[in-house]
Amino acid sequence: MSDQWKQRLKRWRAVYTMPPVMVFLVVLASGVVMAQRWGRWQRGDDTDRGGVPDWEVDSEFSEDLFTFVRIKYDSYGGYGRRGGGWATDYRDSDLNFSLRLQQLTTLKVNPEPIVLELTDERLFNYPFIYIIEPGALVFSDAEVEALRKFCYNGGFLMVDDFWGDSEYENLRLELKRVFPDRDPFEVPLSHEIFHCVYDMKEKPQVPALGAAYRMANGQIGSNERTRDGSDTSTPHYRGITDDDGRIMVFICHNTDLGDGWEREGEAQWYFEEFSVKKAYPMGINIVTYAMTH
Repeated sequence: MSDQWKQRLKRWRAVYTMPPVMVFLVVLASGVVMAQRWGRWQRGDDTDRGGVPDWEVDSEFSEDLFTFVRIKYDSYGGYGRRGGGWATDYRDSDLNFSLRLQQLTTLKVNPEPIVLELTDERLFNYPFIYIIEPGALVFSDAEVEALRKFCYNGGFLMVDDFWGDSEYENLRLELKRVFPDRDPFEVPLSHEIFHCVYDMKEKPQVPALGAAYRMANGQIGSNERTRDGSDTSTPHYRGITDDDGRIMVFICHNTDLGDGWEREGEAQWYFEEFSVKKAYPMGINIVTYAMTH
């Protein structure tokens, strides 16, 4: 391990406080990757790990790994406000999160996250899927049917990184096509998804790195703006449940957990304030809930 990675490891341990029972603190064998937001996927290179450490997969668990699955969609998700729709934060976000999940939990994790379309027949091989920037997403009829079947068969969808009232309304209407008899509800902070691994004291809000700022007095804030000018100061975590009360769709609105994963190596204060304290703990809680329910 290089000296740079060792220093990052020391900083991580210094700011990450976990309950004693969480000493599945699998030793962080690596540090932070400098993100290249618009690099590899645009060049068609899905093999370059950009410095994110790889790890060997135990042959006994080769068929039982958690794989981070990002969903590709054709419609544009961000109103041109930022990002690249389905590919925002790709591929560094997915690589970094898979690494941290492998290091900080007992889950056996695939070091190679993948991208699938909802209509791909391989979708049902994976219990967890991730959609980002759904602010202008429009499902095709085939995608509607596939997502409904996936969720009712035990799958879990996480939605992340969209801001403001109009973007939420667009997603709500699209999900209504998938689940005509169900509406998203605000998941209370008391729900186990906020406490199953890390005990979240508040619903975390993670701004994109470009919208976050730290003032001279140390106060941290963000200036996320929306096309419709709506208020984004309050993060919302909404869910849709199946008949047994299991959350099958978890909606992270007015927050950007993916940027906390992707951009962890670009600013130390952002890493400590948002990646360590909010983005990774919440992400790990979400995956843990998805894999145990």
